Amino acid sequence: MEHKDYDYDVIVVGSGPGGYSTALRAAQLGLAVAVVERDDRPGGTCLNRGCIPTKALIHAARTMYHEQRADRFGIMMSVDGIDFGRLREYKDSTVRTMTEGLSGLLRARKVTMIHGEAGVTGSEPRPDGPAHVVTVRDPDGADRSFTARHVVIATGSRPRPLPGIAFSQSVIDSDAALKLNEFPQSVVVIGSGAVALEFASLWAAAGSQVTLLARKSSVLSAWNRRIGSTLTRELKRFGVNVVTRSSVTGIDTGVNLGATVHYRHGDGDKTTEETVAAQIVLVAIGRDPNTDANWFDSVGIARDDHRYVTTDELGRTSVPGIWAVGDITGGYELAHRAFEQGVVVAEAIAGLHPKPVLERTIPRVVFSMPEAAAVGLTREEAEACGDYEDVTETIYPMLGNARTLMAAENGSICLVSARRRGDDSPRIVVGVHMVGPEVSEIVAEAEQIVGNEIPLSEAARLIHPHPTFSEALGETLLKADGRPLHTR
Repeated sequence: MEHKDYDYDVIVVGSGPGGYSTALRAAQLGLAVAVVERDDRPGGTCLNRGCIPTKALIHAARTMYHEQRADRFGIMMSVDGIDFGRLREYKDSTVRTMTEGLSGLLRARKVTMIHGEAGVTGSEPRPDGPAHVVTVRDPDGADRSFTARHVVIATGSRPRPLPGIAFSQSVIDSDAALKLNEFPQSVVVIGSGAVALEFASLWAAAGSQVTLLARKSSVLSAWNRRIGSTLTRELKRFGVNVVTRSSVTGIDTGVNLGATVHYRHGDGDKTTEETVAAQIVLVAIGRDPNTDANWFDSVGIARDDHRYVTTDELGRTSVPGIWAVGDITGGYELAHRAFEQGVVVAEAIAGLHPKPVLERTIPRVVFSMPEAAAVGLTREEAEACGDYEDVTETIYPMLGNARTLMAAENGSICLVSARRRGDDSPRIVVGVHMVGPEVSEIVAEAEQIVGNEIPLSEAARLIHPHPTFSEALGETLLKADGRPLHTR
């Protein structure tokens, strides 16, 4: 693509997974690319304040948890304490290694990095279409403007506060939680999604007293119901005080660190007013898209009632030449979803014909203790969508797996299979939902089976190595195919 009438073929606003994948793939396809990032380092929330630092801390806490319980296996050992300075350096060095590696990749692809706060401020006529003007305010307050044939918006999202309750020293979001200099002695976690469950697991493993307030009858209420109820049970066994059917009505904070949460517990007429006090309160009820800058309106970028940018299946917004990826587009707010969206957008800009990202084939993972992972449809979703018939759920208890038994953990797998409505095609797997040890490493296989619509009989035929956690998925496939070997 010629770019002589523009400063760049593509300017990407934001360098999180959606932004940097767009930039890397577009540059790989021969386009002139610039990325504008307001943070000092690329990577966005995922690398700097989300996926990477939280998983580093979870890994450390999980190590401590298992060492404290090693006597189960006849190993007598103890944990003397936590050197928070070294733990923080371990977390920060992990982040630093990842962000420096990303910077190196962008340099190698000749992607220009521009530091500052960006906005699309207009367009200028060109022979082959308008040039979008992106104005960048430098950290020192100076403005610079650049033109591009295409602009990709990847501005991400931010933690959502409770209505009427601002974040403070005692009522914190996930960003602030990562900056704590030590693990809290007691904490209330409000929410029951991935962020809430991961921090609850992290702190419980480190010895904190954790109370988790969930609005529905189980955690992960939008997931397969069996997975939600199983994970709720296992979190309680792990030491998290999970309070279901709870609705926060207020939070009192004092001058010093500490807060008291008021909540309504129960349903309908059978409710009680309760309180719980803790050193800190983590609010993890979701995230809001970063789409409230004035230039979204001035440029005419359409958004829905929740402020998410509306796009077509390839990421085009309502403004020709402006695209959007990642958390600002709604759907699953996951780094790997944004990453694949970025690849699709880059290829579409370059004139290729990529396949759109399908929400139902995006794997979801919660790095709780135990882990949860899912891909595809639940039985209710498969029955409701109208595409399938003869929808069946197959349940396999993870304690039937040797490695799960060795790890002294628990869990289950729920596999949803069906036939396409109106034809004689073979039964396929349309959803896999799991809770248990290491299921984050198994879900990629499940994604291949669901995404490629591999016939159930063919998927069940393949061998899983013994003894591994992945055998649990293999046994579930066999059971769904009507020929279980290690379960009834």
